Amino acid sequence: MMRRPALPLLLLLLLLAGCAPVRHYEAALVLQDIAAAQGASRLKQTTAAPVRKSIAYTVDGRERRGDLYLPAKLPGNLPANIRAAIVAVPGAVPLGKDDPRLAAFAMTLARAGFAVLAPDLAGFRQLAVRPTDAREIADAFSYLASRTDLAPEGRAGMFAFSYAVGPAVLAALEPDIRAKVRFVVGLGGYHDLPRAMRFFTTGWFAHDGQWQRMTPDDTGKMVLLYASLPYLADDSDRGIFDRMVALRMTDPAADPSPLAAALSRPGQNVHALAANSDPARFPELLAQLPAAMRADMERMNLASHDLKPLQARLILVHGKNDNLIPWPESLALAAAAPQGLADVFLIHRVLGHVDLSFSNLFSWRFWSEDLPDMWKLWRVIDLLLAERAG
Repeated sequence: MMRRPALPLLLLLLLLAGCAPVRHYEAALVLQDIAAAQGASRLKQTTAAPVRKSIAYTVDGRERRGDLYLPAKLPGNLPANIRAAIVAVPGAVPLGKDDPRLAAFAMTLARAGFAVLAPDLAGFRQLAVRPTDAREIADAFSYLASRTDLAPEGRAGMFAFSYAVGPAVLAALEPDIRAKVRFVVGLGGYHDLPRAMRFFTTGWFAHDGQWQRMTPDDTGKMVLLYASLPYLADDSDRGIFDRMVALRMTDPAADPSPLAAALSRPGQNVHALAANSDPARFPELLAQLPAAMRADMERMNLASHDLKPLQARLILVHGKNDNLIPWPESLALAAAAPQGLADVFLIHRVLGHVDLSFSNLFSWRFWSEDLPDMWKLWRVIDLLLAERAG
């Protein structure tokens, strides 16, 4: 159950902070509002509701759509006080930009003075992952950064969740925007895509040479099944995958394997990878995926790209309880970035994959475990707010 952090405790963090008390206080308000989601918070009480509107934009002839979130106008109908711009990208979720969690998050950022663009990525809605995702994100940034009213003095960056961290980093490497992207905040992202896939299929990951296991969320397997559909010639595979997913959603302990016999041979290979629990078999099963799918995965694999040309600052956040993408992936991504460009914040308890959960204020766990995590999350928000001033 979500519990929002107590504001007085957040304010105590400010006593330990540096020399920007106004920003530090605002960071505490923003963190509380993020935790509150659609619920009440001090930030909602003290700021007017932002404006959300659907927009269409064109970049080099490519037509795009998205939702733009803007701070409310000032009293007297004066223009809103927009201090920076940010592209907010959800993970591969069926609702895409309309996911209530992303919408609540974008509203929070708009209350903090950001112009927020959530691009409509059609592939994400279909749980499809494609190399073209990076260009779509880059186009959203290009449009946003070109608007001096939305990105004053070019202050603009990205905030990406889950799988979208990969395409966002690739977008930040695009030559036409590389020098303009000031920051990328990544929550629960990956560096080595096959390694992340090995985890969400088998539950096994390695850190410092030691193997560890966690029960993975079925979401990764579901995305794998649906992401394979464009590479499968037999249209009947979709219906079978639908029945498999519906069965697991009804009964998480159910075995959908008997349905696999009706799949095409390539479809059976995809299912074999999704159903596999042996990390030693992963490379063999991965190699049996359709060749075109493996080629596109390689293009989306950050470990296959040279990240040294990256100019954006990376602020990476990962929960050690993440059961979809393992936390060492953010460490690996930071290590691959140019030296001194990345900060990593590992959250030990209150963050799962992308959702926050706090203990009761009067519990020992809150004071011993939640509070140190809150300090780290507050630092992340404080760094983000600092980007509004360049």
